[in-house]
Amino acid sequence: MVKKDRNIKAVMVGLGYIGLPTAALMASRGIKVHGVDINQKAVDTINRGEIHIVEPDLDGLVRHVVKEGYLVADTQATAADVFLIAVPTPFKGDHVPDISYVETATRNLCPFLEEGNLVILESTSPVGTTERVKEIIDEERPELKGKVFIAYCPERVLPGNVIHELEHNDRSIGGMDEKSTEQAINFYRNFVKGELVATNARTAEMCKLVENSSRDVSIAFANELSMICDKAGIDVWELISLANRHPRVNILQPGTGVGGHCIAVDPWFIVSEFPEEAKIIRSAREINNYKTNWVIEKVKNSSLKFELKHERKPKIACMGLAFKPDIDDLRESPALNVTKALISEGLDIMPIEPNIESHPDFDVYSIQEAREKADILVFLVSHREFRKLFDKGIDKEYLSFVN
Repeated sequence: MVKKDRNIKAVMVGLGYIGLPTAALMASRGIKVHGVDINQKAVDTINRGEIHIVEPDLDGLVRHVVKEGYLVADTQATAADVFLIAVPTPFKGDHVPDISYVETATRNLCPFLEEGNLVILESTSPVGTTERVKEIIDEERPELKGKVFIAYCPERVLPGNVIHELEHNDRSIGGMDEKSTEQAINFYRNFVKGELVATNARTAEMCKLVENSSRDVSIAFANELSMICDKAGIDVWELISLANRHPRVNILQPGTGVGGHCIAVDPWFIVSEFPEEAKIIRSAREINNYKTNWVIEKVKNSSLKFELKHERKPKIACMGLAFKPDIDDLRESPALNVTKALISEGLDIMPIEPNIESHPDFDVYSIQEAREKADILVFLVSHREFRKLFDKGIDKEYLSFVN
């Protein structure tokens, strides 16, 4: 049984944007962590004490815990006290959640399970996925039925501030039974300072989806407002600033759309399971997706105006490819979708992303090259490097879809 005891061993399956920071944080608290990932390059990088993702403060933390022997990466699991699953849950078909990675990860853990072990699912998942984890364990290891604790505990983090938020944010923890919840809470107390709130697995699963759906709805309002203001000839940034002076109004900032593997994805998990009831949630998703298409049309129109005026096609720099500022994460990125769409339309595009070195589909240019060669700068992501350009003053035509 797992207690608040750092003399324990944990296996973390999935060493991506959530799994690796969580593994490093656990290791920094004296927990022996065996990280598992199917990406051999990522495994080798981590075992050198380096990281394969961009996240502030993570590089030093990983270097330290690897050097001290508290974190090791591998492509295979091993015996442990606690097993955590943080693998992707993408779509299949028409926005139907695909939990096959969770299922595969669970099956791969089964040979190593022993009585009294704790299995925790952290992957953002549709309601009922933790029950599916239990079903697989019961099928693969029937002799352990009722002898393994199983719980769900989703992360609540902001990319770019993950380490701090993993440690300090409150967590909702839902077990398949009260004992599983208790065991999971005992485990997280080893490295989480935020409040650990007990619930059941289904409620914890829905809580994660609802949190991100709520954000999506709020962003959809801002994005819809930005399109209305554009048509009305009103500066949306000034309007929002004025409206937010109301003591009970807090309108978010509009953007190119919504990206990442949370807000752009999770609401569809609810819509897929509750299609008749989730009307506002569906509408918000559609608005935020439409905003990306709207941006594409605005850029195409500006390109056409330039061509008519100068009798040549402009060179357009798409400033930013990540789904949010100051990270390298391109998952579900509206900025990346805009860039790819414009390239496919035959426009002369210079993709600019200071947080990555290359992209498999096109060349990536530097900010300096954009300043020297581009006719139009299109700001799709509010990276700090781009904000510095505005501070210095921009001496060429530009479109900005971020504040």
